[in-house]
Formats: sequence, structure tokens, C-alpha cells
Amino acid sequence: TMCGDPPNIIIGTALGYSFADFLTNTGLIAGIALIAIIVFFFFAFKKELSANKNEKVDPSTFPNPSDAIENKKDFIISTAIFIIAIVLLVSHAQTGLTVAFIGVAIALITLLTSIKDIGSILKKVDYKTLLFFIGLFIIIGGLEHAGGIKLMSEWLLNVTNGSQKATAMIILWASGILSGIIDNIPYTATMSPLLVEVQKVMGADYTFPLWWCLSLGACLGGNMTIIGAAANVIVSETAASTGHPIRFMYFLKYGVLVTIISLVMSTVYIWFRFLT
Repeated sequence: TMCGDPPNIIIGTALGYSFADFLTNTGLIAGIALIAIIVFFFFAFKKELSANKNEKVDPSTFPNPSDAIENKKDFIISTAIFIIAIVLLVSHAQTGLTVAFIGVAIALITLLTSIKDIGSILKKVDYKTLLFFIGLFIIIGGLEHAGGIKLMSEWLLNVTNGSQKATAMIILWASGILSGIIDNIPYTATMSPLLVEVQKVMGADYTFPLWWCLSLGACLGGNMTIIGAAANVIVSETAASTGHPIRFMYFLKYGVLVTIISLVMSTVYIWFRFLT
């Protein structure tokens, strides 16, 4: 979906696409790829799963879920805010609210309802990452203003001789591979204005499938490495903090296969859905 991964937010914001646009154009292949990856991991970790199936589990050792809720009032308020955020994101095309506005508004409401803890909350904000993305978008804006993005779009069209099919496949696979190397957020932030330039030359009908190639390539390609997507970094850091570190090469061994499987399936989907 549009709010399922930051690259989709960048794409959706650039084009004014809605939650429903993403769901109808990428939802099906995302669901199919999910099933395929579950099957892949079942066989990839069959040995580990079999080794643990005979271990006896004592349910009495499980923590009580209700113990995690230290303050029921705050829990109810947070749950209500979360539900409102989901409703606003899903219906943003109907309300006319941008995803950016919704995100900031929900963050502000959350802070106001947690005013007594606002100091500790603000201390936990990852300001280094925020400054990184601010700087990144300034650089991309400068590159676009200087004509660099236009030159890149012209080069892409020259390489493919204007072929929509060739351009789509290059964007899909290049996005999948490069997103795993340089992180899918900065990659998408660079490619979005490039496709906007392509659209100015070739028209909306020509670039329509290219946007979905960028979306699928960037989001699925982010699974290749630990640094490919923000979600991977969070999982890796959380696993390490609980005594289960995930080595970069260990992640890569499975991430590459997951990415290839996903991209092959996406290639078939894009080809028959948009290019034939």
C-alpha cells in the first residue's frame, strides 16, 4: 500500500496517487510474493524448524499480555489515535489530506496527549536520520534544478530507444538491485523526479507502468540486505539487543534469494498486467 513503505509514500506524493491506487496496482503481486516467500522460508529453515518441534513448551512460562499495558488510559488513547491514523491514511484521497499532513498531525496529537512525557519522547527522536533525509532531498532538489535529473532521464530513454518494455524492465531490476545496496528510500527519492522528467517527454500512459516498476523494485529490493530498508535495520538492532544478532552476510544469503524470487514474479506481473 501507499503507507506500507516510505518509497511508496514518495511515489504517491509525487503523483498524487491514492491508497486505493497502490492497493489495486501492487496489492495482488505483493500478496502472491508473500505466499511464495513464506514457502521459500519454510524449506530454507526446515532443518531448524524440525529440530525444535519436539521441544516441550510450558505455557505457564509465557508472560501475561495484559502486564505489558502499564497504563490502560494511555493504552486506550494510543489505540484510538492509531485507528484514526489508519482511517485517515486509507481515505486521504477522499478527504484531500496529504500523507505528510496526516503524519505530522497524528504525531502532534500524540505529543499533546503525552504532554507529561514530551521531554523523554523528543529525546528518543532519531534526529541524525531526519537531518540525513533533509540533506538528501536538498541535494536531489539541487541536482534537479541544475538539470542533472533531466540528463539522466534522457540517457535512460536513449539506452532503451524509447521502448516502454525495455525501460520498465531496467527500472524494475535496477531498482531491486540498487535499493538493496544504497537503501530504498534515497534511491526512490532520486528516481521519482527522474520519472517525472520521463513523463514530461513520453506522456502519462508511457510512464504509468514505470511507476509501479519503481515501487515494486524499490520495496522488494530493500529485502536484499540489512541496510536495504529501514525495517531491516530495526529488526537487526532489536534481534541483537535480545541476544540474537543477525550477521550481514547471513542476512544477505537469504535476502538475495528472496529478492530474486520477488523480482522474477514482479517481472511476470508487470509484463502481463501493463505491457501486453
